[in-house]
Amino acid sequence: MKTFSIKSSQNIENTLRKIGKLCDEEFEIGGVALLLGAMDNPNKKIEFYLDHLIQIASDVSDIIGKTKKATLDNRINCLKEIIVTNRGYTGDSDTYDDPQNANMINIIERRKGLPVGLGIIYLDVAHRLGWKATGINFPGHFLIRLEHESKRKIIDPFNNAIERDTPDLRHILKQVNGMDTELLPQHSCSLSSRETLLRLLNNIKLRAISSNDLKRAMQIMERMLLIAPSQWVILQEASLFYYKIGNLKKSTEILEGFIEKTAKNSERREAETMLFKVKKILH
Repeated sequence: MKTFSIKSSQNIENTLRKIGKLCDEEFEIGGVALLLGAMDNPNKKIEFYLDHLIQIASDVSDIIGKTKKATLDNRINCLKEIIVTNRGYTGDSDTYDDPQNANMINIIERRKGLPVGLGIIYLDVAHRLGWKATGINFPGHFLIRLEHESKRKIIDPFNNAIERDTPDLRHILKQVNGMDTELLPQHSCSLSSRETLLRLLNNIKLRAISSNDLKRAMQIMERMLLIAPSQWVILQEASLFYYKIGNLKKSTEILEGFIEKTAKNSERREAETMLFKVKKILH
């Protein structure tokens, strides 16, 4: 049950820091994505965009209520009708690497985005309606799994919510990772809401790094740390990132802060090993 309500775009950084301390079940994924998007749109208020997401959920609820039975197929069809047909959301194939495709405010304004950006809209709607839906950590192409009454299906938010079966997944995987790649169980692992938001931010960070915009990459890394302050994977990535760009002080601060707080011995030992290497260079 969601307990944290996002009502204003004021004090975004403080709000995200609070969200970083919450469990996944305590925040709405769409609202947090809007807060992250507002950090690059300081003159825009999130209330309008938040109302838009709420209205989509309401519209889906209305039409699903008119069906004789809320089967999984009916749910998927209703999502398509409202999000794709009525609202016009689709994947941006023409300007795929446009940074706007990973910013929720811009996605809503433009009605197009990256797979994970569009996927967050579907997930937000499903979660508001109490449906079981998760992102899938599929390589290079974010997908969504919906479940209802012991049935499950995978949909592709980038391609108008079409259903994807195993042959489709195998084909997509080979396109992304090469023809020798085989479909494995880990390719369909579920992502939490926080992990999905991190994947959205990672898209921006990787594009910044590829264009050698380290200032932008650091900015995005800081946002990742705001919403996932205790995840070792993120802290490790951040420490390595700062280490590689020569900011050893920041790398040290991240590791020392983690070691002080973590209760997991294996992660602490790994952090201590990294810290020893960084300090050896620092001194």
